[in-house]
Amino acid sequence: MRKSLTGVLSLAVLIGTVGATGASAGAATAAEPAAKSSGTALGSEASTEDIKDRILAIPGMSLIEEKPYAGYRYFVLNYTQPVDHRRPSKGTFQQRLTLLHKDVSRPTVFFTSGYNVSTNPSRSEPTQIIDGNQVSLEYRYFTPSRPAPADWSKLDIWQAASDQHRVFTALKKIYDKKWLATGGSKGGMTATYFERFYPKDMDGVVAYVAPNDVNDKEDSAYDRFFRDVGTKECREKLGAVQREALIRRAPLQKKYKEQAAAAGWTFNTIGSLDRAYEATVLDYTFAFWQYSLLADCVDLPADAKKATDDDIYNSVDSIVGFSGYADQGLETYTPYYYQAGTQLGSPDIEQPWLGNLSRYGYQPPRNFVPRSIPMKFDRGAMRDIDSWVKHNARRMMYVNGENDPWSAEPFRLGRGAKDSAVYTVPGGNHGSKVSGLPEAQKAKATADILRWAGVAPAAVQDDPAKAKPLAKFDTKLDQRNGEVERDEATLRP
Repeated sequence: MRKSLTGVLSLAVLIGTVGATGASAGAATAAEPAAKSSGTALGSEASTEDIKDRILAIPGMSLIEEKPYAGYRYFVLNYTQPVDHRRPSKGTFQQRLTLLHKDVSRPTVFFTSGYNVSTNPSRSEPTQIIDGNQVSLEYRYFTPSRPAPADWSKLDIWQAASDQHRVFTALKKIYDKKWLATGGSKGGMTATYFERFYPKDMDGVVAYVAPNDVNDKEDSAYDRFFRDVGTKECREKLGAVQREALIRRAPLQKKYKEQAAAAGWTFNTIGSLDRAYEATVLDYTFAFWQYSLLADCVDLPADAKKATDDDIYNSVDSIVGFSGYADQGLETYTPYYYQAGTQLGSPDIEQPWLGNLSRYGYQPPRNFVPRSIPMKFDRGAMRDIDSWVKHNARRMMYVNGENDPWSAEPFRLGRGAKDSAVYTVPGGNHGSKVSGLPEAQKAKATADILRWAGVAPAAVQDDPAKAKPLAKFDTKLDQRNGEVERDEATLRP
């Protein structure tokens, strides 16, 4: 964490633009002089100041790198943020973001995954639909966007929403058309929290597969989900692999120990290799439905009892990943597990088909965060969000997957919601998108996104059934319905 500047600089210059809450924006840092990019700016900006210069003129904004991509300018940036938006003079940190720039005459999508930001160009689905710019923000405390030393009490949903508000306030001066917030999974949650705390910033929200754990102590919705999801045959195959993995704990743990020794994995945070092994096995069914489709059941071991040890081990490893609960796998996601154990909540699933084979049950987030970091759960945080969405949602869209476990506890709209909708993709997993909806719903959702962004063609305004994305699908920039970005540790939204 950079030390706060003192002396003759005023706080307004030190922290930058002033947010709507009265908290000043983050400390300005001197960016390295940036050379002009080859070529001219796009579209209507061809005869004006270079867009890079305009962005880097924002107090606190600095360039990490620019990467070329046809039809766009793509910047990886740092922005100086207060560690505590309520006390902005008490220190700052550098928060990483990216900007996929098309043209200032186009609307802008504010995307967050809720985790690290990718530094390679990509488009969220709303960005493709509206053919716009995209700002992608790394969530606070995911490295390198972490204060040093880290005061973990400043990692909460309001502080993160305030990060977004300050970035939006700074960039709105350049990108002055409509803005939409979006994200998938924890990113969809993040977009929702941003709207709740700063409802005047965005012109619409598109949240994908966003869990809504209102009561962390009541998780029966997940148990009902796993009783009915998919087909009986597929559920039985998944359960049989889990049972065999626990029955054969000794020989399979020998493989795990060998893999851990070769990779240098340790298990200090969770407490033991045995705990990590069981946590991985207990995630197997959840992870399958999160990442896979019903058609993928054919790839599961047909008869788990007759399967070899290698077959069982490799199936669990490929679907879940045995590295996830090692210290090295947990470290990257400490901020998520901290939030799950302090505000967001997390599922606790019974899995009765395992009988008495489990020694630990579903382990709580506290087990995945180093004990040196204190945690206390706020029972009111998600109840506040849930109530606000039901009674105050305006131009908010939720897209869930029928077979996605994280959609078992979804956001719901109440009487107070206006111009908002909840959709479910038939058979959809954690990669469910508007493009996977039935035709009529897909057209309606696409038309709403275009309308919220202020770019709906006249034909779509007259007949929403004619709505289509304004930009062509790009296999390098876009993801198709059902495609899920994943890593080795699975039980996270």
